[in-house]
Amino acid sequence: MAEDALAKSGTTMAPDHVTETTGFWFLEDVTPDLRMSMRLKGMTFEGKSEFQRIQVVETAEFGKTLVLDGKSQSARFDEFVYHECLVHPSMLLHGNPKKVFVGGGGELATTREVMKHTSVERCVMVDLDPVVVDVCKEQLPEWGDGCTEDERLEVVCTDAYAWLREHEEKFDVIIMDIADPIEAGPGYVLYTEEFYNFAVTRLNPGGVLVTQSGPGDLHNHTECCTVIHQTLRTAFDRVCPYFASVPSFGSNWAWNVAWAPKKVEGDAAGDVTASLAVDEAAMKAGATDIDAAIESRIAGGAAALKFYDAEAHRGIFGIPKPIRQAIEGETRIMTVENPVFMY
Repeated sequence: MAEDALAKSGTTMAPDHVTETTGFWFLEDVTPDLRMSMRLKGMTFEGKSEFQRIQVVETAEFGKTLVLDGKSQSARFDEFVYHECLVHPSMLLHGNPKKVFVGGGGELATTREVMKHTSVERCVMVDLDPVVVDVCKEQLPEWGDGCTEDERLEVVCTDAYAWLREHEEKFDVIIMDIADPIEAGPGYVLYTEEFYNFAVTRLNPGGVLVTQSGPGDLHNHTECCTVIHQTLRTAFDRVCPYFASVPSFGSNWAWNVAWAPKKVEGDAAGDVTASLAVDEAAMKAGATDIDAAIESRIAGGAAALKFYDAEAHRGIFGIPKPIRQAIEGETRIMTVENPVFMY
């Protein structure tokens, strides 16, 4: 029946008490006990790749949205918040990023933000799923905004970890825009101690790594954010978490930026940290004059960004006390043999 098909696609008929004009609804579980319900205007793509189920839906609240395995990945309403937060704090922390690696990023919005930095000479984006990349080019062209035409960008569809192992190339900034660490997902290994301790060997001296870190609200920040932070500390001396509101995710979202690797094969420890003598407190306050850096280092300056500036920086790095305490008290470390999955 039609109702069964809609239920399987993540939508449901409106309950009897809802007026008929509200139509169909897109449902997404945020936690085992919390669900978001959004009025569905349409679905323009639904299919499966070798790795995951892919949908492009349009909701009345958030507009066009990419959904993978039932989880919203980015929506027109607020994708710029997620992608600007992921990219610009780490890129500006580095003094002069010329080579950038993006793990994941199939929507192409992360590379869109990277390519705004005039210092970038080469960016390699490695996403596991070519179907996601092609669907986003076709269905969500404004996400990439033509960045694939930039000769500085190389897009590869394979396993990001495998690509880094097979290539000895080093980067100034590594940006991990990968799927959440869910039990059925393909990418949880990229959140492990093993990966982070390998990734430092693919950073140039003074290099920076940033990763999306899952939900970061009062009720769900311990799902994986605090664990990712603690796991990064096995490989880096400096790790700084930050958070912003991304309403289409049903939660504040978290990222962790890390620098000053504890060890790098073939490099002296002093060489690794020499160009980034910045501690967490300075990063939170704004290690550089952020507004001036945006004007001088990003094509189009402040007008090119919709969310991120110096004041927004101070806001996203201002972490509520309960979350700070949870981060400080976290003892779990994610490994290949002992993963921690988010809902």
